[in-house]
Amino acid sequence: MIGRRPFLTSTIGLMVTAASARVGAVANSVVATTHGRIRGTREGGLHVFRGVRYGQDTTRRRFMPSVPPERWSGIVDATHFAPSCPQKGKQAVTSEDCLFLNIWTPGTEGQAKRPVMLYIHGGAYSNGSVVDPLNHGDRLAARGDIVVVTVNHRLNALGYLYLAGLDPRFADSGNVGQLDLILALRWVRDNIAAFGGDPANILLFGQSGGGAKIATMMAMPAAKGLFHRAITMSGQQVTASGPINAARRTAAYLDRLGVRPTDLEPLLTMPVERLIEGLSVEDPILGGGVYMGPVLDMRWLLRHPFWPDAAPQGNAIPMMLGNTREETGAFIDPGGPIARGLNWDNLAARMAPELRMDLPPEWIVAQYRARFPDWSAERILYAATTAGRSWPGQVLEAEARARVDAPTWVYQVDFQSPTQPRRGAPHTMDIALAFGTLDAPGSFTGTGQGARAASAAVMARFLHFARAGNPDGPGLESWPQYRLDHRSTMIFDTASRVEDDPRGWERELFARVPYIQPGS
Repeated sequence: MIGRRPFLTSTIGLMVTAASARVGAVANSVVATTHGRIRGTREGGLHVFRGVRYGQDTTRRRFMPSVPPERWSGIVDATHFAPSCPQKGKQAVTSEDCLFLNIWTPGTEGQAKRPVMLYIHGGAYSNGSVVDPLNHGDRLAARGDIVVVTVNHRLNALGYLYLAGLDPRFADSGNVGQLDLILALRWVRDNIAAFGGDPANILLFGQSGGGAKIATMMAMPAAKGLFHRAITMSGQQVTASGPINAARRTAAYLDRLGVRPTDLEPLLTMPVERLIEGLSVEDPILGGGVYMGPVLDMRWLLRHPFWPDAAPQGNAIPMMLGNTREETGAFIDPGGPIARGLNWDNLAARMAPELRMDLPPEWIVAQYRARFPDWSAERILYAATTAGRSWPGQVLEAEARARVDAPTWVYQVDFQSPTQPRRGAPHTMDIALAFGTLDAPGSFTGTGQGARAASAAVMARFLHFARAGNPDGPGLESWPQYRLDHRSTMIFDTASRVEDDPRGWERELFARVPYIQPGS
């Protein structure tokens, strides 16, 4: 039997309790799920359930598929966020027991059938959490009369270490992080009606790694029918990791931990902190920290999501894809070693490692200078690295769907950060715009009139997409489907608008060489 969890008195729990007290939260929302009753809170007109268990503790199931919770008796509190997956980084409370989701809903009447928007966080496949205030669902749920769900799952080695070739017990290991998400979707299918949601209208949206996880699930047979619309925000997955490269990464990781490939028992008993420390081993394919993500294991993932074409399974799902105009403004610090002291003499050399494209960097700089003679070296740095590194995956996915007339819409965030203007419109900008969490720590948007206007535009389109499967609605400018003859793109800004093929010359510039998916 699952009882009240000891982490309810954690730092996160105390912070949430204090925040709830300020808005007059009352623990009086009780809902019956398929595994037992849970108690949430009433906050500002919403019913809120935090830390809802959708899978059993994975501590004793390392590298194995997650399983549904056991039934419990009585009422379990769902009033505090649960731990995030162990990882490198800033999460205050982590645990291998991390299979929990959170729900914000205007009402728990069973026949309401509100659209459901389920968010998957970013952080590649290595870190991140929906505990971050940037992606809390209260404002989105209240604005749109919808049900918002956010979900945590296993990451990094815990979710994607590929051990299939070493031990038959771990045949599924390269994709258990994805299987966690599929288990969460099954929980939503079976339970969301009790929270006022419509199990036949589930929209998945996710930023960065979250978008990549969604793109991957569009090619996973086990996810078929579990969601009905998709929005990927600065996150694509054209190809998954091949098993040969995944095995090379596993070998390097095991060597770092001192674990023999012929005896994996130490992996099951060593402290999780040691597993996380092992992630600092250099990636044998890409360099830098070792990459772990979905694997083309021919078991759960039978083909690449968008190569050589769009996975047919996903083509009937309406999809929105978006990026920000200066994606790499979030990765390349204006005060850091790449941008500090940048000039025309060193731009090409500093830009080259960030491009991830096999083109002469001096030639690329010359193309930008000829087209934009008034631009600074720093502006070209952010524009070129975004166009060469962050956008090609989106272009390939949108084009693959357009070739089969799959319902697809593309957006670009042009709204420039007023708080860190040198970064432009950086990666993660659209999270706060979509959730309305403009005042959250880590937001680049600020809270001014321009940010509010851009956020209102993003939220209106996302909400209508959740309801109708397209982003058009009464009083909204027509946003045509993405097709190769026009490449219609919504530009989200202080005054949003539709443009055909914005910055198309950059798309053509970087299409001269093949795009290699990082981690493949």
